[in-house]
Amino acid sequence: MKEIKTRDLFDCQTSYLKLLFENSEYPWEMLPKIKEYVLSLIREGIPGYRLYSDQVLVGENVTVYPTATVEGPCVIGSGTVIRPGAYLRGCVITGENCVLGNSSEFKNCVLLDRVQAPHYNYVGDSVLGNRAHVGAGVICSNLKNDGQSVVIHGEKDYETGLRKVGAILADGANIGSQCVLNPGTVIGKNTSVYPLNSLRGVYASESIVKDRVTVVLKK
Repeated sequence: MKEIKTRDLFDCQTSYLKLLFENSEYPWEMLPKIKEYVLSLIREGIPGYRLYSDQVLVGENVTVYPTATVEGPCVIGSGTVIRPGAYLRGCVITGENCVLGNSSEFKNCVLLDRVQAPHYNYVGDSVLGNRAHVGAGVICSNLKNDGQSVVIHGEKDYETGLRKVGAILADGANIGSQCVLNPGTVIGKNTSVYPLNSLRGVYASESIVKDRVTVVLKK
């Protein structure tokens, strides 16, 4: 079963993100809402959070290395580490204990708890679930070559109506190094992807993706 709805891909326990997930039947529906949602969190505040800089709200024990760049509006969850050279281009929300890594770039994306994107990654217009991990050099490509709206190719085609949609990684998804996730790729819960793949479409939960057409269920 290739699950595609938000409720089937994510178990959002992050209090300040629940409303965003509950009000989006499909995960890509969150993408155009992110900016206003972040701004509303900054306006209303989150208990225990403080303004780190203009339009950047951070929780407790957040580490931002001096050579990282964080542009608002952003909300950075408690215990998160933003490593040297990371570039947050705005409209980024993270849960707790995430790693936004060395020379990685993030824009208009949502990361739930314990997401790791530690080395040379691009995460744009994407949703990453709890404990999702992307290996070194993984790219969440978010724009088609022809500039047309992104279509999610699952058991049927889903017209997003959006020009930019990156990757949707469900809880526990693990992407091997140097993969390219083409616009609108959906990786199911606890699914692992071998390195050096270029993927497109929807991949079932609890699977191992060896290449674009070779997918086996985990035993």
